[in-house]
Amino acid sequence: MANFAKPSVPQFSVDVYQNEYLPVGGRDVDAVVTVTATGGGTSGTRGVTTGGPAGVVIMVDCSGSMDYPPTKMEGARAATAAAIDTLRDGTSFAVVAGNHVAVPVYPDHGRLAVAGARTRAEAKEALTRLKADGGTAIGTWLRLADSLLGGEDLAIRHAVLLTDGRNEHETPEALRAALDACAGRFTCDARGVGTDWEVKEVTGIASALLGSADIVADPAGLAADFTAMMENAMGKGVADVALRLWTPVGAELVFVKQVAPTVADLTARRTDTGPRSGDYPTGSWGDESRDYHVRVRVPANAVGQEMLAARASLIVPDPLGGDARPVSQGLIRAVWTHDVAMTTAIDPQVAHYTGQAELADAIQAGLDARKSGDQDGATAKLGRAVQLAAASGNADTAKLLSKVVDVVDAAAGTVRLKAKVAEADEMTLETRSTKTVRVKR
Repeated sequence: MANFAKPSVPQFSVDVYQNEYLPVGGRDVDAVVTVTATGGGTSGTRGVTTGGPAGVVIMVDCSGSMDYPPTKMEGARAATAAAIDTLRDGTSFAVVAGNHVAVPVYPDHGRLAVAGARTRAEAKEALTRLKADGGTAIGTWLRLADSLLGGEDLAIRHAVLLTDGRNEHETPEALRAALDACAGRFTCDARGVGTDWEVKEVTGIASALLGSADIVADPAGLAADFTAMMENAMGKGVADVALRLWTPVGAELVFVKQVAPTVADLTARRTDTGPRSGDYPTGSWGDESRDYHVRVRVPANAVGQEMLAARASLIVPDPLGGDARPVSQGLIRAVWTHDVAMTTAIDPQVAHYTGQAELADAIQAGLDARKSGDQDGATAKLGRAVQLAAASGNADTAKLLSKVVDVVDAAAGTVRLKAKVAEADEMTLETRSTKTVRVKR
């Protein structure tokens, strides 16, 4: 059992990497905004029983397919027990059984329990009564998790969702409505076990709720995965952190994307906070660093002129309940010059993450083409993905690609589609396609 000490609120810093120089008529400014949080971790501190305003709901798929083979349900029980053992003492928690409805397994009175020796033992005993039966309606699971977490005064609200099948017992619109209702209320890590689930459903859930998504093809790996997820959740010290971007009159934000540790487009998730500023959600933070690619379109200016293209600030909730406040900021600049060498230089950070975003897109497009029978399109896209992975040093993605294509020349992007590909290998590549490597500084 690993009962971590209650994490403290981390301190944030913002660094901006860009080439601020634009040619005559130039309007688009690209920058990578690196946000680093320090001092909020709990690494190495164990056995401290501090109550913390954190809550976790674990949603376990109990549809009929979880008994085929029985190792899936056995693995789910073991994984949930491991996650419960990893909870910090004082953490509020619940376990939900999900099929075509959602049922609270522990506690069974519609509230959260508080983690301690007695409640952990009771929760693990309740897991033995889980049975596989019925269909799959994930939206109902999420709404119950929201109700449980929303009924408590919590600073950190987190959920874990495990499924083994497609969401066949509610409409896509019902799932989307549930995600819209839960977005911003809690974060959620989503996992697919086996190979009978839909990658885009699971990754869509994680993306909407600012969590991680992954595949656990072998149920035997669930316990280790759940333990790692819960350790990560227990290290979070602050939630509801936003990246606020201000632009001057005449400037507009073209896009805002998280580019490390995964690619996630935040552009459409803006909440206006003033005439020229808006907040983009980043979720919960512990000790970690993330990178964001921002593109700003500014009015063309004369040579020699310079302007502030945007200001990036981190907005963090007040732990005492006051208004959220900016804790750190960085500036994005634009300067116009005739110097061709200055205007054509690409910042290494921007170049690297532009390539990583293209890599994720190429994998998705290549796999979609392969599924539709477009052999030439799949070969071209996956070949480009191999080329980008090799150039950027993304060894993990390169290894996953090699299970789907035979690599003839990585540098040139020359590949051949494999005649036979294990379904787990293809799903792993698709699920992990948005994982990036940090640029070497």
